[in-house]
Amino acid sequence: MKRKGFVISVSGKGGVGKTLLSALLLRTYLDETDKTILMVDGDPATNLPEVLGVEIKGTVAYIAAKLKDDIQMGRISYDASKREMLEGWIYEILVENPRFDLLAMGRGEGEGCYCSVNYMLTLILTNLIANYDVTIMDMEAGLEHISRRVDSDVDLMLIVTDRSRMGLKTAARIKEVAEEVHVDIKRMVLIGNLLEEEDEHIIRDYANSIGLEYGGYIPYDENVSLYNMKGIPILKLPNNSPSLLAVKSIARRLSIL
Repeated sequence: MKRKGFVISVSGKGGVGKTLLSALLLRTYLDETDKTILMVDGDPATNLPEVLGVEIKGTVAYIAAKLKDDIQMGRISYDASKREMLEGWIYEILVENPRFDLLAMGRGEGEGCYCSVNYMLTLILTNLIANYDVTIMDMEAGLEHISRRVDSDVDLMLIVTDRSRMGLKTAARIKEVAEEVHVDIKRMVLIGNLLEEEDEHIIRDYANSIGLEYGGYIPYDENVSLYNMKGIPILKLPNNSPSLLAVKSIARRLSIL
């Protein structure tokens, strides 16, 4: 099945602002376009729903583990369509909103690999993504998701870094691993977070030195800190919030709207 939509993956070291960027990208698409959007929380910590003000009904990891357990314990009949069962459960936990939908991947349960279930899961998620104009995936920290080829067939990977040396080194390593495992990522862009204007040249020069495109930076935003502290969804940020204006500028510069 030919994929219809544009897939964006947000990656980087833990704590650099991946979930914030994912939420601000969603807000940008909602404000600037009428495109259908799927948000995928690929981080086991599952913070994106709270940041967006969405209550989830379950995770993909949980229902995949349940199916594996049901197969092993013989609770599913031999002639039952396991793919249809898994697909039905996934649509049950898909949170639908007027302008966007959200799917939480969650943390894997138990040990071992059930390759047939994993294969079915890949097919189902690929077909689900095909139903949307844009899919934004807030990925787990670090490199594990790339080494497992979770980011295969991605149009744009946004690698987020803060001012720390580890954030920059992780960005470089993400690029290296993606090339080593031959993941099909069409465009990789470095985004700075919590930067001052005078620091921007450091991130831009680093991006150039490791062969990454530089996309811009998100400044410190008091509104974001306040909303996080009060538990107010990022989607409700004022239109003039510096972080939101910055991400809208980045999206236009990257020509992804």
